[in-house]
Amino acid sequence: MTIKHLCLSAATLLFWQMAQSQEKRTISGTITEEKSGEKILGAIVFDTVSKKGVGTNEYGFYSLTIPNENAVLRISAFGLQTQFLSVPKGINGLDVKLSEKTTTTGEVVVTGNPNREIESSNSGSIQVQMDKVEKLPIILGEKDVMRVIQLLPGVKSGGEASSGLYVRGGSPDQNLILLDGVPIYNASHLFGFFSTFNSDAISGITLIKGGFPARYGGRASSVLDIRMKEGNMNNYNVEGSVGIIASRVLVEGPIVKNKTSFAFSARRTYIDMLYRPFLIALEDVDAGYFFHDVNTKIQHKINDKHHVYLSGYFGLDRVFVRDKPYSIYDADGTERKNTSRSRLEWGNRIGALRWNYKITPKLFMNTTATYSRYMFKVGLEDRTDIIRPNGSKELQLFAFGLNSGIHDWGLKSDLTYVPNPNHSIRLGAGETYHTFTPGINYFTVQDGSQAIDSTFGSLRQYSHELSYYVEDDWKVFDNLKINVGVHGSSFFTNGKSYHIPQPRFSANYKLDRVSSVKVGATRMAQYLHLLTNTGIGLPTDLWVPATDKIAPITSYQFSAGYYRELPKSMVISVEGYYKKMNNLIQYKEGVSFIAGSADWQERVTAGQGWAYGAEFFLEKKEGKFTGWIGYTLSWSVRQFDALNFGKKFYHRYDQRHDLNVALTYDLNETWDFGLVFVFGTGNAITLPTQNYNVAPNLPGFYANWWGNPTLSNFDQMNDYRMPAYHRLDIGANRKKDTNYGHSILSISFYNVYNRLNAFYLFQTVNDAGYKTLMQVSLFPIIPSVSWKFKFDFQKMKENKAQRIQEKLNIP
Repeated sequence: MTIKHLCLSAATLLFWQMAQSQEKRTISGTITEEKSGEKILGAIVFDTVSKKGVGTNEYGFYSLTIPNENAVLRISAFGLQTQFLSVPKGINGLDVKLSEKTTTTGEVVVTGNPNREIESSNSGSIQVQMDKVEKLPIILGEKDVMRVIQLLPGVKSGGEASSGLYVRGGSPDQNLILLDGVPIYNASHLFGFFSTFNSDAISGITLIKGGFPARYGGRASSVLDIRMKEGNMNNYNVEGSVGIIASRVLVEGPIVKNKTSFAFSARRTYIDMLYRPFLIALEDVDAGYFFHDVNTKIQHKINDKHHVYLSGYFGLDRVFVRDKPYSIYDADGTERKNTSRSRLEWGNRIGALRWNYKITPKLFMNTTATYSRYMFKVGLEDRTDIIRPNGSKELQLFAFGLNSGIHDWGLKSDLTYVPNPNHSIRLGAGETYHTFTPGINYFTVQDGSQAIDSTFGSLRQYSHELSYYVEDDWKVFDNLKINVGVHGSSFFTNGKSYHIPQPRFSANYKLDRVSSVKVGATRMAQYLHLLTNTGIGLPTDLWVPATDKIAPITSYQFSAGYYRELPKSMVISVEGYYKKMNNLIQYKEGVSFIAGSADWQERVTAGQGWAYGAEFFLEKKEGKFTGWIGYTLSWSVRQFDALNFGKKFYHRYDQRHDLNVALTYDLNETWDFGLVFVFGTGNAITLPTQNYNVAPNLPGFYANWWGNPTLSNFDQMNDYRMPAYHRLDIGANRKKDTNYGHSILSISFYNVYNRLNAFYLFQTVNDAGYKTLMQVSLFPIIPSVSWKFKFDFQKMKENKAQRIQEKLNIP
């Protein structure tokens, strides 16, 4: 073909494209909730004339290209009133506000997109309904989003007092937990019993277990994407709750109406305030525990194309023990004043500055600067002040502690391009600068003028992590949709670099109008490792990077599932998966998180893991009676060269059977009820088969001090099972409209039939002299009560105006 023919062909193609573009138009805008102004993720915009439709992204933006003719749009979102809008030719910008669904005869009817699971190209993705967090039973007066997520198939909790997530055989560090797009490294309060997330401050949650879109990276097992409320653009609201051990409050409203808004929420425990007076009165010690967290967010609409957001989270747990000071006097009148104290602290701080820019009706950009910090500190101090009769002073001091943590600074930019309803293309890039403190010990001894002050253990490490991706959500045919892309990442630390491509693919083939088959294949890479001591219940999390000695974690996951819509607004799914994990690390046998002088790299061993299973999920989203039943049949296996003689063994949180039932029932406009039932195979644990007394003839003093030293013989790691775990929770909520807004009184019973589930097992000798296995249980039946209130200032204003009208007899 000659140059002339090439130019003619190119001109013809360009002319055809221009002609086509003249026959098309693109309607774009944002979908928001009318009352609050919150952006709606996953709203569906569908043209009933051309039969073309799109969904909104996580910032409420949509772009729909249709023939340049009159259109009738149907806009729908879960829990909100569906709207039908006639859009004549010439209108290309359209922002839509959806109102709350009206109720009839006390029944809460929720209209969204019941076929969403059938239509979506991503397998293993679940959007958590926030109303379920409010309606399901509570414990100790706290509604916890992580406890609801643990009820989903493929997700295990790891234990009764744990808010950790073990997703499809992975560990908690393999979950990418994002709060407004910023990673959270520790998601627990109260030693894991509660999560860091205040449900009042959250607008939406998405859990992805498989078929990961290319825009996500950095972890090996799952993504938990949590979005904070942006603040009410129209009215001021104050809401909160008072529980048994904690209270919380949310304040939101416009700074400039329809232009700038804020949201502020805070939560704090007060169990320390309740028991400390009794503790101080009875003992010569002052001790306490508390946690608090704060969520803040400000949004500002510059114009229709530009929005900026500033958000932050601050959380802290603190445990402290302080002995009352006491003095001892020597014969010569010298006073020795002794003070001792110990502390344990951990917490997160994050910040995000985000800019949304609607470049064209088809092109949307989001740029975010992020900061994230997690810190863990433990320490003790014993101090003696010596005061002599002549007034001279001397200090004797012993202090020891450990600090660890991770600091991140990041910048990323994402583009969404929607050339037509059949393609939604995303691409982006970002960088994160990590600072690791993987366990630095400090040791101080002072006696008078002589002092030893030493710092030892692992040194700080610095690294850069780059990421870049492109993905296309492509509707190939009417019954075939695929999501294909690649996520690339690079990691640079101490002269070592890694570059790992991570292809992603998932597909949805619709068998008919109500059923589909989905498949997915992904590769994930993770450059961070988490070192934990599984035998203790403290948050001893040491985050460490991949190095020249320790390779990054990589995982491969394959999944396939069948999804079907049933009558009465129910959806059932069956999905199987297989996951292979490489370069997992774990402490060597007998090694503690308190390192001594050894570097952490010398205390770990590397290995691999396998996880596979099947998940069954039946969910009903609409009507008075809603909820789900989830069942998981799974296996999780590990292998390390330096553990268990190099042989494979079951992971501690391998659970063969896991059943979760979560149901809610709206009796009327005043009462609703919730029920949760869980059953799971017991965790795998290691128990000794023989014990040997290594020093049977110790003198009495040493025997009393050290006990009877023994050596234990183990046949295989995790070859015993704890008893099966099961419990039933029930709860009720009484709703009442008031002149100031509304209130909800919640009453719940955790562990209704008082099942004493094993927290851990230990060996001992009974009264008859025989060895026996004993269990420690944490929670019997626990009643809980909380009161939630909301002050709606718009409603208060309307009620006041109505009273004035009635008083003046104005019709």
